[in-house]
Amino acid sequence: MTMSNSNIIDLCSDDEMGRSNIKKCRMEIEPGFDSASAPSVCPTPISRQFWKAGYYEIEQGQRCKAANQYGKNHMRIHPMFLHSNATSHKWAFGAMAELLDNAVDEVQNGATFVSIDKISTPRYGTPALLIRDDGGGMDPDAIRRCMSFGFSDKKSKFTIGQYGNGFKTSSMRLGADVIVFSRHLKSRSLTQSVGLLSYTFLRWMGYNNVVVPMVDYEFNSSARTFGPLIRHDEDHFSSNLTMLLQWSPYSTEDELLKQFDDIGDHGTKVVIYNLWLNDDGEMELDFDSDPEDICINGDKTGRMKPIQYVANLYQHSLRAYASILYRQLPHYFRIILRGQDIEYHNIAEDLKYVQFIKYMPQVDENLEVGIITAIGFLKEAPHANTHGFNIYHRNRLILPFWRAVRCTNSTGRGVVGVLEPDFIQPTHNKQDFEKTSLFQKLEDRLKQMTVEYWNKHCKLIGYQQVKITPSTTTTVPSSATQNCVDQDQPLLLNHGSQYESSNSRAGLIKKRKDLLDPPLKLQHAKRHMGSSCGTDVQCISEQPENSVEGMMQVSQKMLLMQENKRLRSQLLTLEKMVQELDLKVQQLMDEQENVEQHAGELENELTQVTQTLFESREWNIYEQHVC
Repeated sequence: MTMSNSNIIDLCSDDEMGRSNIKKCRMEIEPGFDSASAPSVCPTPISRQFWKAGYYEIEQGQRCKAANQYGKNHMRIHPMFLHSNATSHKWAFGAMAELLDNAVDEVQNGATFVSIDKISTPRYGTPALLIRDDGGGMDPDAIRRCMSFGFSDKKSKFTIGQYGNGFKTSSMRLGADVIVFSRHLKSRSLTQSVGLLSYTFLRWMGYNNVVVPMVDYEFNSSARTFGPLIRHDEDHFSSNLTMLLQWSPYSTEDELLKQFDDIGDHGTKVVIYNLWLNDDGEMELDFDSDPEDICINGDKTGRMKPIQYVANLYQHSLRAYASILYRQLPHYFRIILRGQDIEYHNIAEDLKYVQFIKYMPQVDENLEVGIITAIGFLKEAPHANTHGFNIYHRNRLILPFWRAVRCTNSTGRGVVGVLEPDFIQPTHNKQDFEKTSLFQKLEDRLKQMTVEYWNKHCKLIGYQQVKITPSTTTTVPSSATQNCVDQDQPLLLNHGSQYESSNSRAGLIKKRKDLLDPPLKLQHAKRHMGSSCGTDVQCISEQPENSVEGMMQVSQKMLLMQENKRLRSQLLTLEKMVQELDLKVQQLMDEQENVEQHAGELENELTQVTQTLFESREWNIYEQHVC
């Protein structure tokens, strides 16, 4: 079926394959299938190993040609692109996060949970991945945009998804085939749709264009059942349904429609099957090591760590990764993994001697933004060999425990930070940031921040500060040297957002002067926090700088202030949602009242007509009797 502006990709196009090729769809991929029995039109059998499945041999007569429908040329997408597009996810959990993002974005449409589980396909009994949510679902047009490339309905600045490519890359990275079930309720019209994106189907049929079989159903209120929604003609619907039943895990239409039973009035269910194998020929996802988790098969390093901290677990444990994937979520929204809720993990709460440092970069000529970084030592330090910054974007973790500094001579070891710079754009796979000048400036500032924090606090956890050798220092006049404190003295983190020039005499004298100044009072520090002078600001206690108790108290205060700000923002969002829901309820009630009023008028009119007909009939009978 072709969308209104689908000059990018044809969906469910029977014309692309021809009626004769539908019969060839019966070649299912089963364990032990003999590739010699495949028809000559089929390419080389698909490899079950993801990194080897991109080889797509095409016969000379099947080379991709420009499509010309109704006299208009348009771009075509070869099935090979499905695999090459999915290689943007080097890590399977990165693909899993994309599917979670789609569910979290549905919070604005009323979603309260997303569930991830392992199921067995009814046709083959092989493992499959199930992702289900109770969001708004997709109508027939929306599911076609979802299956296409570059189309996205997410225009809000609060949504995570924005490129219209995440579903295709993530699903094809986890398995060769995916089937989507979605039910949508809008204006008292209830529809449900099924779509199949199958790399196996396209490979075995030898297509040089992406064909996506889809069928739609609409609820009949009088019959209280779902019936086919014919968008073109019955033959078109029948051929799409035939392909779905031949290449999906469900062999009958009743079995296919039964998958909507646990969706309710609205929601989406994604089933990814023919899951990829790793290079050793084993299932890439491990469902057996932990019945309440999904792990990366063959990655045992994290489980052997003496300290089971989230930084050692997230790379191989989906439960650990999902617990830190979002900086905050509504309290009512649940992420359920294999039947058990995932407990939210706030990395900032794992830190001790916390400081909050404000960085204000110049985004453009007229815009200066401010971000606050929470930085501190892990509670397990110095025993935990973990360090790095957790960088979020629009509430989503992009870089977990990213190491801005190489820990040479132990410098920076155990230092962890959390920040959310929304002014930097992430890459399409949401596993890194675009390497722009803004990101480079942020990287330089985080390196400086790490070293400064380490120099100031390393002694508090038992590390010895490395003294700077004379060869690495800058020569300064004797007057400045006399005012310089010992290199072992912790540095204050009140430098500007940019590095001060090492050969700037005024800058060096200012630094030495700052070191000799007594600690600021808390109220004075708060006034600096409210300023917009463009400098970094730290939380400073009324007690001396070397007072651990004072630092902990101030850090706790700042942590509570940040949490209070987040909760207030969350409360405002919820209040807005409640107002919108109340408005919708009122609109529905008004509509119901209008409908009931109209029904009453029709009933009165019917009564009058009936009475008139009755009186007319009685009068005719009387006249006949008299005559």
